[in-house]
Amino acid sequence: MTIPLKSRLLPSAFPALAALAALALPNGAHAKSGDLPTLQAAIGDPDDFKLSGSTRLRYEALGGQARAGFGESEDLVSLRTILTAEYRTGNVRAGAEMYDSRVFGIEPGSVVSTNEVNAFELVQAYVAVSFPDALGKGSKSSLQFGRMMLNLGSRRLVAADEYRNTTNGYTGIRADTSLANGFGATAFYTLPQSRLPEDLASIRRAKVQIDRENFDLQLWGGYVTKSRAIGRTMAEIGYVGLAEKDAPGRPTRDRRLQSLSGRLIADPKAGLWDYEVEGIYQFGTVSSATIANAPTLDVSAYFLHADAGYSFPSKWKVHLSVEYDLASGDGPGGRYGRFDTLFGMRRADLSPAGIYSQIGRSNISAPGIRLEVTPSARLDSFVTYKGLWLANRFDSFATTGVRDTSGASGNFAGQQFDTRLRWWVVPKGLRAELTGTWLIKGRFLRYAPNAPATGNVRYAAVALTANF
Repeated sequence: MTIPLKSRLLPSAFPALAALAALALPNGAHAKSGDLPTLQAAIGDPDDFKLSGSTRLRYEALGGQARAGFGESEDLVSLRTILTAEYRTGNVRAGAEMYDSRVFGIEPGSVVSTNEVNAFELVQAYVAVSFPDALGKGSKSSLQFGRMMLNLGSRRLVAADEYRNTTNGYTGIRADTSLANGFGATAFYTLPQSRLPEDLASIRRAKVQIDRENFDLQLWGGYVTKSRAIGRTMAEIGYVGLAEKDAPGRPTRDRRLQSLSGRLIADPKAGLWDYEVEGIYQFGTVSSATIANAPTLDVSAYFLHADAGYSFPSKWKVHLSVEYDLASGDGPGGRYGRFDTLFGMRRADLSPAGIYSQIGRSNISAPGIRLEVTPSARLDSFVTYKGLWLANRFDSFATTGVRDTSGASGNFAGQQFDTRLRWWVVPKGLRAELTGTWLIKGRFLRYAPNAPATGNVRYAAVALTANF
């Protein structure tokens, strides 16, 4: 896979990756996790206080950009450092987590935004209280408030992104309970944090500015689950509400969205079939544009995910599955039909984020096949193939911004091959990750009026993550 690179970044990227590996390998490639220094050990490993950190250095290269309005190719070095602390006493926990996310080598036409840069941000600062047996013997309940990260349900609507260089933070309150009979529930009300600063000049120099949360953007809802609802199948129903309005200097689409979801899932198990089916219906209102007094449109959108697989009873833990993702798009008429994934992740189902981010959970119909192998506790890999179509040929495809309002360019966007290899160089201490993605453009991404004439999309990334 050939990718045109801005080669001046290479001298800084790969020596840095090598240095990170060397620091973590005091006794060579067979070093054990116990050989690595940790913050927890440095403070004497107290039972009531936990302190940890991680640093990820990643080099990404992209060629054949499919997104409209950006440069044909780009490469980028990103560095993300996380420090996490939590104090426990009795049934009370108080925690904090700082993210420092920055990049090097931003060029004109770059896709870099607050998705990549957020320096010295206290993403989490919370207090949580547990209430054992409060709802009956064997029940577990808790209440958490403050700044926090959320991973709810399937993470397709509310998640703390892991692949992306920055994450999603939420400020508010959540309540959780699980009962002895297998029922569980989560309720939450939050103000999603808007990452700051937003102007490119400040992003370039990684200016430190505290992220903002206020009532201009609100997110709330809840999930109810039942384990072993049907055999070993877990059942889940959910509701997520979003309310958004303009703020000074921040025009919005004034989204008022309600999302109802239902999910059935049987997790993979050696020698057995597994599956997952989730459907989400979204309704509410949205402005037709960000300008003041833009007409308001009624929303009617939907999403479907389905997969079925089998885990072969072998040492390599081979898992083969077929999968399908469908997210509605917007077409002619008085209603707005484009599905909004809100704060959902994309890596697990669709493709990498980062500077790739070509494929998202909007206006897409994508059948595929996935092969996963885990030869050992230190090594895992997967490869996927997806056919890519537009759910509605009049709307822009996924997150590319490429659109043909006449519909004349058809609905076939292309084919995507995606693979990842991860290896614990030092167990629990240092992990290497290689990612490669190839999007062969179909008729739509080649001939739509604003489709970039850049050839097929090629993406590669190499990363090292050190835990300390």
